[in-house]
Amino acid sequence: MSLSQRDQKHNWHPYTQHKTAAAAVAIVKGEGTLLWDENGKEYIDAIASWWVNPYGHSNKYIADAIYKQLTSLEHVLFGGFTHEPAVVLSEKLMEILPSNQKKLFYSDNGSTAVEVAIKVALQFHYNQGVTKTKIIAFEDAFHGDTFGAMAASGISLYTQAFQGSLLEVVRVPIPKPGKEEKALQVLKDLLVTNEFAAFIFEPLVLGAAGMVMYAPEVLEEMITLCKAHSVFTIADEVMTGFGKTGKNFATDYLVNKPDMMCLSKALTGGTIPMAITTFTQEIFDGFYDEDINKALFHGHTFTANPTGCAAALASIELLQTAEMQANIKRVNQSHLEFETKIKNHSKVITTRVLGVIFALEIKSDTKESYYGSLRNKLYDFFIENGVILRPVGNVVYILPPYIITNSQLQKVYQTIEEVLEII
Repeated sequence: MSLSQRDQKHNWHPYTQHKTAAAAVAIVKGEGTLLWDENGKEYIDAIASWWVNPYGHSNKYIADAIYKQLTSLEHVLFGGFTHEPAVVLSEKLMEILPSNQKKLFYSDNGSTAVEVAIKVALQFHYNQGVTKTKIIAFEDAFHGDTFGAMAASGISLYTQAFQGSLLEVVRVPIPKPGKEEKALQVLKDLLVTNEFAAFIFEPLVLGAAGMVMYAPEVLEEMITLCKAHSVFTIADEVMTGFGKTGKNFATDYLVNKPDMMCLSKALTGGTIPMAITTFTQEIFDGFYDEDINKALFHGHTFTANPTGCAAALASIELLQTAEMQANIKRVNQSHLEFETKIKNHSKVITTRVLGVIFALEIKSDTKESYYGSLRNKLYDFFIENGVILRPVGNVVYILPPYIITNSQLQKVYQTIEEVLEII
């Protein structure tokens, strides 16, 4: 019995309708940008395995850091204790985070990073004796699958079964080019009600919405409006963080910085689950009190796991090398060249590029659902041709490891060109 067949006996996969889905591809090895399945077939991982793996699979530098940490301290509880990897990582992050970020709270994944931010926003006001129980988020946002993060997410496919059980969230249109004024007006109208604790957003790129992009200038204005009405701003940098947009963080394109940031995915280079929520000193001070009831009573068993911290430190060190920064620029330039080539194709509606992110929207005769027939046809073609791409409806995006070679990129582009000719 194959590994893939054995998998079907017990494993329940994410975002999968098992009655209709094909058997999962069984991967047995990864190196660099490549993965190999149990039959020896080679795949280019053109989405960095859900955006977590910018430095390539089986990265020796990160692996060595993990091994070294495992030989001295694999884990210790973070309640009442600390350790060198967490202290050094906090110091390292302060070197690259926006200067207004002063405090870090560790958790396990992107959803929990968002969960922490939302709870902190609500409790901060509660600690002050102020009632603010609602949050603002973009339409079509995606912030995760735990309850607070799910409430902030606007994709009904993921949330419709839980609508009656979620925190109240009011939505603002995405300020896409040409739609900025409408989005700003909706936000202004909400803010004057004084009901909202926070505004959460994916800065500059909404990933699960199909890599929808908008300008930093309008986000800057939105943050300014929120600050004027004492509404906290939460930048969900789970996808965009650590180089994806061409800068360390998407918020590096802004002058006016958010109050909180959510980090995960590439934080540990795709090796160990870990997340961090960052805060201004003002927010931390809202919990700093003689009254024990004003503390943040939130935690995870593996909070600030030393091994994860060691992986994160190694990952940040790699990000800061001249070679990796040159790779980011090289991939961006390659994307721009492909965009010039493909944007006028008869089956292409729009293209967009930011940093190492490329997205292409395909014309469709019908409104394409998130997991509709066109999406499935595209996905199957890519997998058959040894390229891992997961279209979002009719949007095909590339978000590769920074170390992807030029020839591998050309193979990805070529496969996209080929699929446009057969759909």
